[in-house]
Amino acid sequence: MNPATRCAAALASCLLVHTASLPAAGQGLAPAAGGRAPAPGVILPPPSVQPAAMPTRHLSVDEAVALALENNLGIQSERYGPQIQDMAVADARSVWLPNLTFDALRDNAVTPSATFLDGVDTQVINKLFSNVFTVNQQLPWAGGSYTAGWDGARRTTTSFFSSFNPALSSNLRLSYTQPLLRNLPIDAGRQQVAVATTNREIADIGLRQAIAATERSVRNGYWDLVFAIAFHEVQRQSLELAEESLRNNRARVEVGTMAPIDIVEAEAEVARNQEAVILAEAQIARAEDVLRTLVLDPAAPDFWTVRLQPTDTPLLGPRRIDVDQAIRSAIGRRTDIDQIRKQIDNTDTNARFFANQRLPDVNLHVDYSVAGLGGRRFLRGPGFPGPVIGQQNYAFGEVLGDLLGNDFPSWQVGLTVGYPLGRSTADANLARARLERSQADARLREVEIRVAGEVRDVARRVNTSLQRVEATRVARELAERRLDAEQRRFEVALSTSFFVFRAQRDLAVARNNELLATLDYLKALVDFEAVQEVPLIGG
Repeated sequence: MNPATRCAAALASCLLVHTASLPAAGQGLAPAAGGRAPAPGVILPPPSVQPAAMPTRHLSVDEAVALALENNLGIQSERYGPQIQDMAVADARSVWLPNLTFDALRDNAVTPSATFLDGVDTQVINKLFSNVFTVNQQLPWAGGSYTAGWDGARRTTTSFFSSFNPALSSNLRLSYTQPLLRNLPIDAGRQQVAVATTNREIADIGLRQAIAATERSVRNGYWDLVFAIAFHEVQRQSLELAEESLRNNRARVEVGTMAPIDIVEAEAEVARNQEAVILAEAQIARAEDVLRTLVLDPAAPDFWTVRLQPTDTPLLGPRRIDVDQAIRSAIGRRTDIDQIRKQIDNTDTNARFFANQRLPDVNLHVDYSVAGLGGRRFLRGPGFPGPVIGQQNYAFGEVLGDLLGNDFPSWQVGLTVGYPLGRSTADANLARARLERSQADARLREVEIRVAGEVRDVARRVNTSLQRVEATRVARELAERRLDAEQRRFEVALSTSFFVFRAQRDLAVARNNELLATLDYLKALVDFEAVQEVPLIGG
């Protein structure tokens, strides 16, 4: 084939993915021998792999992104963040759960008789068995709290003067406390729940950031692999040109039209291009490993052995870039800006809480209780204390009837007021929260300006890279024409092999420059979409 014709064919092939020796696209992953064996964790690559034994997986760029969302370890790690924050929200909300307590008491007291009112000569024996149920709860609204308790007891005594023996008693108590100033609109519980809820939203933003950043890395890694394959093809074609020149020079030496020294120069050119092909093959393997770690399941037994074959080819064309709209979109969607805004929400919550804590502590207390008494009641005759002339028995059900009938009620209403003298902790915390809010506002403005600059820079890279693609295309076409002309001059002895090889090298450089400009353009498009949602960490 004529060198110029070969150079022209290189343009069509340098940007395409070569699939002639591979299964058709859509076949997916070829199964490894023996099927898929379970393997925990990441499988280390084997020390040596025969390329012919490697299964091949064909991937489009969208398929690579979908695989990454399923398998990428970084995303899997970030998914735990919202779940962890869910537990933090549940922990904060637990302050509003009702608390039930139960106390049971058995008391046996033997005391010496100290007065004739005991009614015995030597000792008084008092026995008690009681149980108490109590429910208390901090309410999630208005800062109120209540306590409800019920108790029942049975008492026996050897004292003669007791009217009930055994005595059965029961009490029902209700108590409610309502803050009127401090803790009314917000209290410590509601503050912690609000902060935990906002932190949960921040965790969601972190997951969204991880997904967007991974998608950007996958798309860039995919195009890196595509262009590593194309770059290898450019180096292979340069090697073929050098090998053809070497064959032609050897033929000329055999017929005596060229000096033998020119063969040495051609052999050196072949060796240089062989090295370039070897390096290009290593670059393919490197780009493939980067992509596999992003999209494949590390626990799969063929994680290190499967070959990744891109099926998408770059489509070049001008794209309208609306910088102002992109800046507005970035300021509304960027995860770092959203995180700062959520942190400001937390700061505002803290400021409201501390401002409220500076108010006087005014609490309204309402207590209500009913009582019931029963057991064996002694009926006494005239005199003091009077002889026992009979008895009446009141069962515990009748005692409970007294409670339900509200026969012996009592209530109490009170107001407590407290106020610290001097500078309180709430004053210092409020001042700190206000300073933190001012600091966060300044940081937000700083980030917004930086985001606008990043969007403008990436948009500039898109336009510049597209212009570079056109310029490098022209340069490559001119390099092909120059090589063709130099080859024709060489055939009529108007040039030397030195100038032919230099023209071949210039063509290889021009092709590589066109590849690099095309890759930069595609990466700039990926970054232009990503910069509107996440920071471009690592460029």
